[in-house]
Order: sequence, then C-alpha cells, then structure tokens
Amino acid sequence: MALAVIPADAQAAIERFLKTSRRPALLEPGEPLMALAADNFTLQLRSSRLTLQVWDQTRNLVRRVTGVAHEARGRLELVVEQFARKEGRLFLVDLARPSSLDFERRSERLVFRERFRQFLTRQFADWTLSEISAEPNLEASLSPSYPRAFLRRGQNGWAAIGAPPESDPAGLLAFGLIWLDHLRRREKRLAIEGLALYVPRGQERITSLRLPWLNEEVARYELFAYDEHDFAAHVDPRDFGNVDTRVEVCRQPAPLGAFESLLESPEVERVTRHDGAVSLRVRGVEFAQVSQNGARFGLAQRTAARARDLPEMERLARDLAERRAPAAEDREHPLYRRNPEAWLESQVRAQIERVYAPLRPAPVYDQVPAFAGGDRGVLDLLAVERSGRLAVLELKATADLQLPIQALDYWLRVKWHLDRGEFTPNGYFPGIQLRPEPPRLFLISPALEFHPATETVLSFFAPAIDVERVGVGVEWRKGLQVMFRLGGAERPCTEPRA
Repeated sequence: MALAVIPADAQAAIERFLKTSRRPALLEPGEPLMALAADNFTLQLRSSRLTLQVWDQTRNLVRRVTGVAHEARGRLELVVEQFARKEGRLFLVDLARPSSLDFERRSERLVFRERFRQFLTRQFADWTLSEISAEPNLEASLSPSYPRAFLRRGQNGWAAIGAPPESDPAGLLAFGLIWLDHLRRREKRLAIEGLALYVPRGQERITSLRLPWLNEEVARYELFAYDEHDFAAHVDPRDFGNVDTRVEVCRQPAPLGAFESLLESPEVERVTRHDGAVSLRVRGVEFAQVSQNGARFGLAQRTAARARDLPEMERLARDLAERRAPAAEDREHPLYRRNPEAWLESQVRAQIERVYAPLRPAPVYDQVPAFAGGDRGVLDLLAVERSGRLAVLELKATADLQLPIQALDYWLRVKWHLDRGEFTPNGYFPGIQLRPEPPRLFLISPALEFHPATETVLSFFAPAIDVERVGVGVEWRKGLQVMFRLGGAERPCTEPRA
C-alpha cells in the first residue's frame, strides 16, 4: 500500500492492524520488541498530531506518527518523528503469524547492530562510520547473523564485524574475511587496512588461535571482546597460545575374534581407532565396533554382540551394502543419504594415493587430536607422506563456506602437537621418522561443491600453510577421480590451453 501521510488515515491503519492481530508487538530498530496489550499503549490524535505511546516495565516510548510507509497482512510500517525532528521507522507485527518469526530474529539482529555501533564509535573515535548493516547479502555470501560495518578516515578504511551474544563466534572470521575482501573490491580508491572482530567476552579463544595464522602482509587484524555492559577491550591473540586439545595414546587394536569373518565381505571396511577400538563399516557407516570391553552392533541403538549374533550382523552389513551402493535405485533412502562425508572418507582411505601420490596408504588416523564440542560438519584425517611429513586431510561432500577455517582449526592443532613431539611417543606412525616442518593441508570435496568464497578465505592464510584443494568427480561414490588440484587461493583456469 502506498505511503499515507494524513494522520487520521495513519490512525485508522493502526487501529485496523490492532483489531486483526492476535499477538501485536512493536519494534523500533535497535530496540527489543515490545508486546502490545490494551493496558500498555495509547494512540491519540490532537490538532493533526498523531502520537503513539507504548510502555513496559523498563521502557517508555513516545513517537509522533507522520505516515504509513507500508501495510500488509500481519505487518505495518510507520513513519515517525524521532528526537531532533529526525525521521525514523516503527514496525507493528503480529507475532501469531509464522512470517513474523523472521521478523523477531531481525529484531534481535537490529538490537545488536546498535550495540555494535557503540563499540565502533568508541574504538574508532576518529573514524567515520560509513556503513553498518545486519541484512543478508547473498550475492556476496554475507550472513545476517553477524552485523558488519565499514569505517573510513580520509583515503583509509577498516572492515568490522561482530558476533552477537547468542551467535556462534566460530563462524565470525570467515564472514569477516569475505566482508574485508568485498570492501576492497568495492572501494577501489581506498586502502582498506584490515578487519576488526568483536566477540562476547569469554569466547575469544577460538578466534585468537586462528588470527596468528593469517597473513599480516595482506591485512591487519584486531580482536575485541565485549561484556554485558558494552565495554569492549582489545584482545592479544598471543595470550591464548595453548590449544584446547590433547593427543591421546594410540593403543593396539582389539582382536576381532569371532567377528573376523565379517571382513570376508568386500564391502566391509576395518578402521582402527586410536583408542584401540576397531570400527566395522560399510561405505563409511559403522554397523559394529569391537573393543577390549566387548563388541556392539546396530545403526541406532547399539546392542552387545556375541558370536551367535554373526548372522544378524551379516544381514545388517548386506542391507547397508545394498542401500548404500553407488548404483542404488533409491537414492532418497535414508541409508543412501546418510553422512556423505563418511562415504567420501571411505573412498579417500581406499584410494589415498590418488589424492596425493606421496601419501602412505597406512596408517591413516581420524580426529587426532580430537575436538571437544560435537560434530564440526567435516571429517578430519591425519596421514603421512613417505618422506615423513604429516598431512591433514579435511573432507566435505557439500558446499561449505566455513571449510577453510575449519581446516585451519585442525591444522594448527596438529602442528602444535607436532612441534612438541607428541605423536611418536604416543604411538602414532610407528617406525616412521616424522619431519618437523608444518603439515601439508588438503581440502577434499566434489569439484562442483567447493563454495565460491573458498578462494577468498584462503587468500588470507599465512604462507606457512601449504594448502591444496583437491576436487573429485561428481561420481565419487563409484570411484575417486581427481578433477583438479589447486594450490592455496589459486582459481581454476577457465580459458582453453594453447
């Protein structure tokens, strides 16, 4: 609906909205939502001035309504006069409508956006805040979860990004680097010096561990931690030198005993875990595990296994092999679609020399060192070259913007433990003299599934990280075919070769 500027028309629109709404609420950008009830607001029209007043236990909002910018079912956008006669917006929404859920999330983002504005005006007092946004930019792969800003002083600029209290700060750095690159491409006449990152106090560690492995010749990086009182303090990443993992002792594999016959099936894979347990899998999906404490089998709830359970375990393996076959007719079956990263890992383990010829086919360990805190969405493998140099392999079967940063997390931990000589004494890579140089890093994914922002993020990695992207063919379930190898932030060649 077109803009209404007559106060009586605006009053009628508000009354109409309230009459048809079950859970009306008011949002002023930068402030929390305020629920509307019969006893906490007034709407008065006097001498052509329409005034809306809303209050709750902590706030009292009074605004002069000058018009209606947009009216739709479940939402009313009002034009209001704020302090110093500045024009602003108020939103009335019906929280009972499903479409309002996104508006509630947007409200939370706008609240933090204004807090973020205050952080920046304090830390960058001599700079002009040219832009601040909490809206998505799908074309540039920018998330609405992290408000971003552009600061300018003369011919210099800074990119800034913040993690709200309720967000996961683990995703902040990748989006911050994408935002920095976006500004440099857009503001070609300015020198965008670097990136400022803001995280909740107490959650600085993950970003602090990553920052020293970014290239300081490419940009500057500043980290700030804020508290509930909106005090933001500079954080020195060097204060977080110790990683939050440890290398467990690699134990001898448990004997399979009566379950050895399961390996007679060509589809069954044997993967020895560092804790000594032996995982029995079909194309990446574990259906049984044997440890010193006994054996268990099943896909959901594990059941203690005895020799008499062998026929049932064999049937389970055959069913997995049928449902998870590369040429399976039902590709929508849950077992076919289950954990594609595990299937890709199975292929990489079986054909690791296709990924990189100097790699030894064994031993290959998974999740060493292990992360605390659940599923990271990628699979980590630790292998070794014939020369003794360690290799970190990160596997992802679908496009993931965070893949390079997640790979960096694992790589820096492996390097930290390697520098301290902790792998050999704990039983890893027996009989192999490990070289002290930093591990080689491989990002492995179907060729068409690398996220478009991958090269951008990798372009900020320090030269000490020897990283290679390996794109495999779309039919990787049938066999591993390497389609391309690209070093670092190298982009695929799109022009035909002479």
